[in-house]
Amino acid sequence: MARRRRRALLILAAVAGTMFAAGAASANVPASARLAHPTAPQTGGTVAVVSPGQPDIPPAGAARPGVSGAPRTPARSTNWSGYAVARGAGAYRSVSASWVEPAATCHAGGGARYAAFWVGLDGYHSSSVEQAGTDSDCQGRTADYYGWYEMYPDRAIRLAARVRPGDQVSASVTFGGRRTYRLVLTDRTRRWTRVIVKNEAGLARSSAEVITEAPSSRSGVLALADFGTIRFTAPRVNGAALGRVAPVRIVMTDGSGRDKDRTSPIGPAGAFSNVWLRSN
Repeated sequence: MARRRRRALLILAAVAGTMFAAGAASANVPASARLAHPTAPQTGGTVAVVSPGQPDIPPAGAARPGVSGAPRTPARSTNWSGYAVARGAGAYRSVSASWVEPAATCHAGGGARYAAFWVGLDGYHSSSVEQAGTDSDCQGRTADYYGWYEMYPDRAIRLAARVRPGDQVSASVTFGGRRTYRLVLTDRTRRWTRVIVKNEAGLARSSAEVITEAPSSRSGVLALADFGTIRFTAPRVNGAALGRVAPVRIVMTDGSGRDKDRTSPIGPAGAFSNVWLRSN
């Protein structure tokens, strides 16, 4: 009897030790890696895996035109569509635009799909992006809408304020001098504004853009959500209408070179549209 009792105690001790070790290992894992849904942005926190805004990712072997004027043919990108202007370092200090938040069409069995809409400085020829915008995403049949800002390569921050399809949204990014950036996102329909001030030195400010994006994760560019049509209005760069500063038109393409959405011509006032064509 004593031998059986001793054996039972040894088994219990071993189980307890395993549970303690597992708990200790979990405690050493960053919180973002332990999220139940690691690809979903957390309200008021960081995006764990999915980044709604990243620098432009050209197709393999593609050059980046537009440093001295708009080319006749559009630039191709695997994750961006819209318009950008690009010059030398320090050329851009502000960018802004407005849009109506598009409704995402989500399908059962469609998996996770994402679409981001934003304005920003940098990212066309540089590895940083200072940006603010919104997302219309799908998790299966469930649509998710939210505002965010990002000082890439830092993680994007999801804003707690509510965003719904049909909302009138505007965003701006402004360099205030020395190292200060002011990022503003406003939902006029819901009557809220978020102002974020960031201090960061050494950023290029060599481009400015108004973009529809297929967000990315560590595995690469993700499937583009069916956002229908988005129309950007009143886009301005350094205080001038985007259409008057020789912007580069950007078209998003998949791995086979097929267009994932369509970027309309831009008028003198700068308004243009992106129309969804395919997810990937």
